[in-house]
Amino acid sequence: MFSVTNLLSPQGMARALAVCGVVVLLTLGSSSGRAVTDGLKIPNLGESSTSLFSADYEYNLGQWWLKAFRRQAPTLNDPLVYSYLESLVFELVTFSDLQDRRLEFVVVDNPTINAFAVPGGIIGVHTGLFSYAQTEDEFATVMAHEIAHLSQRHFSRGVELAQSQSAINIAGLLAGILLAATAGTDAGLAAMTATQAALQDEQLRYSRANEAEADRVGLRILYDAGMDPYAAPAMFERMLAATRYSSSNRIPEFMRTHPLSEKRIADTRNRARQYPKRIRPVSLDYQLMRARVAVSLAETPEEAVAEFKGQLEGNPRSREAAIYGLTIALTRAGRPDEAALALDDIWSEDEQRIEYVMADADIALVSGRAALAAQKLRTRLSLSPGNHPLTMAYAHALQQSGQSHLAEEVLVEQSRVKAGDPGLWYLLAEVQGLSGNIIGLHQSRAEYFILVGNLDAAQRQLTYALQLVGDDFTTSAQINERIGQIIDMRSALDKG
Repeated sequence: MFSVTNLLSPQGMARALAVCGVVVLLTLGSSSGRAVTDGLKIPNLGESSTSLFSADYEYNLGQWWLKAFRRQAPTLNDPLVYSYLESLVFELVTFSDLQDRRLEFVVVDNPTINAFAVPGGIIGVHTGLFSYAQTEDEFATVMAHEIAHLSQRHFSRGVELAQSQSAINIAGLLAGILLAATAGTDAGLAAMTATQAALQDEQLRYSRANEAEADRVGLRILYDAGMDPYAAPAMFERMLAATRYSSSNRIPEFMRTHPLSEKRIADTRNRARQYPKRIRPVSLDYQLMRARVAVSLAETPEEAVAEFKGQLEGNPRSREAAIYGLTIALTRAGRPDEAALALDDIWSEDEQRIEYVMADADIALVSGRAALAAQKLRTRLSLSPGNHPLTMAYAHALQQSGQSHLAEEVLVEQSRVKAGDPGLWYLLAEVQGLSGNIIGLHQSRAEYFILVGNLDAAQRQLTYALQLVGDDFTTSAQINERIGQIIDMRSALDKG
């Protein structure tokens, strides 16, 4: 796992970027994916009142980093997967020492094995992690490790070490951070070490110490949360096997800040022996999310259909999840009748399970029965008011059934509790366009662009909205206030 929590200095982070004009090379998708370059800028957030960053300082830094990250990395817009990740992490956090629990999550659409923690409570995972972590406990091992980085405040504790580093070193570190978190390889780590040869040994020793501490603390979190501690060495072994023949292993171990070696696995195994082994049943919740991710990672829906049919001919870890994956794949392949038959095999086991209700609604949508899909979702939503995945699916069904005005009402209400979801604002802008609320469309687009770090586009959208307001002084004042906030955000970046 890659964590950025110990790699930044409080002295002139943004100034370093502005002076050096750092350009970050991002390798997206697979190891042969396309390269994208863009500048990373961190705003001037003011100085911390102590030698360590305050929680608010870290939180604001994390929010800016997340905006930059969203702009440059492909993310998976799947409310069900996001909701599962959020639920699992908050369950683990309950058993951690993390004080500031203002957490946000990002799921990166990337088949590589990777997870990361960023100062300010940002936790990210690549979709590839779902593929390689066979059980919920193995997946939770990685999440507990990243929570440990945050709870131990490795970022703030690394400040004093980093204070003596020059601006060019900090700039190189920031470039490497975004590259490693996005690409999910050791390319970013190589970029970091290449910029700090003189301080390399000291920084690597400190980073390795952080990794060891995160392993130890993460294992305790895992056990206290009622999970199997032996899942940790099992997951590390799986990751080592997956990367043994990859190009990343051409980088010598001493050049890595978090070497995944036999020694690290042995250390983790020895720590696990301090706890009793737990035999846990298969987590259907996790296996269902693995199935969803597997469909998204397939080159085509038909490829996913073949994959799940192959699983069902063998002995899958969860037959129910394999059938669920087949249902989704058949639906996306435009084969709703077959999908409905597959879903019938598992639906009777739990008729109120949200994943199955949503799958049934998707089948209705593909069959051209959008109004029926909306009715099914509305009925289930009455049992779980405010549930985000259900609400988003319901709004989409309303849009498809020609009820854009109602979809707009649903999303506006949901935006009050999920204002940080770019996907919500994107869909809201679409339904507002269909309902004829063009001012609202521009306002929603602006919120979307703010969340993905494109302040210029956000301000343009609000300018378009302002030109249409006319004599509505209340709306005009609201738009002008938001434009002023965007100008302040840009000013903070320019002063960085």
